[in-house]
Amino acid sequence: MIQRRTEIALERWLPPAATAPARLHEAMRYSVLGGGKRMRPLLCHAAGEVLGADPQYADVAACAVELIHAYSLVHDDMPCMDNDVLRRGRPTCHVEFGEATALLVGDALQTLAFQLLAEQPAAPDARRQLAMVTLLATAAGSRGMAGGQAIDLAAVGMALSVEELEFMHIHKTGALIRAAVLLGAHAGAADADALQSLGHYASRAGLLFQVVDDILDAEGSTVTLGKTAGKDAAQDKPTYVSMLGLARAKELAARLRGEAHGALDACAHDTSRLHDLTDYIVDRSF
Repeated sequence: MIQRRTEIALERWLPPAATAPARLHEAMRYSVLGGGKRMRPLLCHAAGEVLGADPQYADVAACAVELIHAYSLVHDDMPCMDNDVLRRGRPTCHVEFGEATALLVGDALQTLAFQLLAEQPAAPDARRQLAMVTLLATAAGSRGMAGGQAIDLAAVGMALSVEELEFMHIHKTGALIRAAVLLGAHAGAADADALQSLGHYASRAGLLFQVVDDILDAEGSTVTLGKTAGKDAAQDKPTYVSMLGLARAKELAARLRGEAHGALDACAHDTSRLHDLTDYIVDRSF
């Protein structure tokens, strides 16, 4: 089971809680271990499987992208961002450990992700592994996730067009989803045609993930989500639900699901596990 495999790898690579500075390391482990669906590692391993990646290479790529994701959640929950108090069914990092420690947790998780990609074998050759470092850095930076978050913060209370909303989420959510898929591909025998098909798939899957998240925020409960439900509407954030309405947002999710499956059908390799994960992205909710 990939989730369990990822948990064991993260447990191994995170600094021990008793190692100084103990409180920082305890908070890092609190923020990463024992929760989450591990969707990005699942996508990473599934893409690696498509191209015959060594599972140990895929472990490194999967953990690196998951550490970036975890750092983003810690910072996203802080008072200067979304100011949320619940994540994965328990108090957020800044509530449990204080804002200063939470800030350092995010910083340390980000750097640990790149340490893993730099020092652990993650690809068949050094050139490809260097490309993986660049890929993840771009996905996490101002032209990816961090840039998308900046757009999101600036958009509070504004009326965006559908195109502007899509641009924001291609960066904020989609960039790391795409990185997870392509990192897995690079861990294997990533030929140009397969990378093109998987890249197109990942762009559709990333948007699909966000549309479903918006629907969950509108329809789900705090208990089932493990985080505060309805916070997007409460903070007057533009979402696919607020822009399109619930019914049309679900229609968009169905269309993106079909486009993701279509992109996988264009790949010359066995993509059955990615097909299953595409359905899981949607069926986890409605």
